[in-house]
Amino acid sequence: MHMADAMLSPVVGATMYVASGLVAAYSIRKIRKEEDFKKKIPTMGVMGAFVFATQMVNFTIPGTGSSGHLCGGLLLSSILGPFAGFLSMIGVLFIQSLFFADGGILALGANVWNMAFYGCFIGSLIWKFVMKKGMTKGRIILASLIGCVVTLQLGAFSVTLETLASGITELPFRTFALTMQPIHLVIGLIEGFITATVLCFIYEARPEMLWNGTQKTEQQAKISYKKIIVILVCLFILIGGGISLLASSNPDGLEWSIEQITGDTEIEAREDRAYETAESIQSATSFLPDYTFKSTESTIGTSVSGIVGCAITVAFLMVVGYVIKMKRKKGNTVNEQN
Repeated sequence: MHMADAMLSPVVGATMYVASGLVAAYSIRKIRKEEDFKKKIPTMGVMGAFVFATQMVNFTIPGTGSSGHLCGGLLLSSILGPFAGFLSMIGVLFIQSLFFADGGILALGANVWNMAFYGCFIGSLIWKFVMKKGMTKGRIILASLIGCVVTLQLGAFSVTLETLASGITELPFRTFALTMQPIHLVIGLIEGFITATVLCFIYEARPEMLWNGTQKTEQQAKISYKKIIVILVCLFILIGGGISLLASSNPDGLEWSIEQITGDTEIEAREDRAYETAESIQSATSFLPDYTFKSTESTIGTSVSGIVGCAITVAFLMVVGYVIKMKRKKGNTVNEQN
């Protein structure tokens, strides 16, 4: 559901940057008050890389000629909580856009809103509501399915609203919405089952890793935290470096919806300085555009992209986490002196 710059006007793109930026600032403020945030930092890096890797694996939607991939907002918020989950998703989307040309630079604020805000905040509300009477595998599956379907529907509808507000494409709002919603309903269901599988594994192995996992559950940890981290690292290396080679070549839900209306999966950007500047920045920074080497279409480029992308994501999110932690510690020191 990564939007390209050509779908948004500069005004709408800037507005979504502001909206997403305000939520990010609020999330940082809330995280600084979390006593156990230090423990979340390694998990932020590893789970962010896991989402990065899984987003590379597009699965075919039978009978449509389309494909979908995990968004990951609900998955992150169910482990990290909405605030750390939201910041982790921002890191994933930022790295994808800047280094792999996946999603436009101008559209980054919109992509954060559509994929991270709904997935992490609306998703966490659904998760918390379903878990209010205690955490079980059945409730994890239910929360995953409902959460992924609802948040993807909201994200898909936001794409159509942002396109409508921009008014720079020939995509008719009604037709676009009626095309986007059904295909993302199917994608949401599949993501729900994948998310449930990962969360049920964590629940069995280390239930306290789940958000609010220490409340109202008698499930005991079977695997140490370090082993869980090692398992997740091995998984994202396997997915990003190997399984990504098996990804469907069909257009994703957004591209497919555009193709049903225009006959092409892409929309050309208008001749405008804002688009030219965004394109020039992305061309300069994306050393593995579309997850391949610039000089060749060799599949090795996909494997390298997966491993390098995961490594960058881990490093970036851990640095962000420790910077927030240091700021919190510094703030506490100043308050004590006063």
